[in-house]
Amino acid sequence: MDTPVRGLHHFTLRCDAQDLDGLRDFYMRTLGLVPGERPQLRFPGYWLYVGNQPMVHLYASGRAPSPEAVALDHISFRASGLSRTRARLDALKIAYTEAPVPGWTLHQLFIRDPLGLKIELTFDLAQEEGESA
Repeated sequence: MDTPVRGLHHFTLRCDAQDLDGLRDFYMRTLGLVPGERPQLRFPGYWLYVGNQPMVHLYASGRAPSPEAVALDHISFRASGLSRTRARLDALKIAYTEAPVPGWTLHQLFIRDPLGLKIELTFDLAQEEGESA
């Protein structure tokens, strides 16, 4: 079946104004995303990028129900540098759990953002030079 979908472009988190900067800082510190261009929109916010690709949009229009209330389990990012990522999260004192995928070369780390959203970082160990689970 042919599909026009080619991958994740971005996801958007709605929050209260007082949560906006904390969320931005979390995604910058933990995932290395950087704020970038954002059009003039009705609500304040940030677009956070990886290179030229916007990944996370934050906008302060009032907090959404919890992720569980909207049936969203998690968001997954392709990632690289498993050892570096563990060290970064440890240095930031951000708790994570690990989940190797049985029979596959995938290894996952799970963290939670300040709103409680579960974030998965998926590493392909076959592409990680010198990495091991």
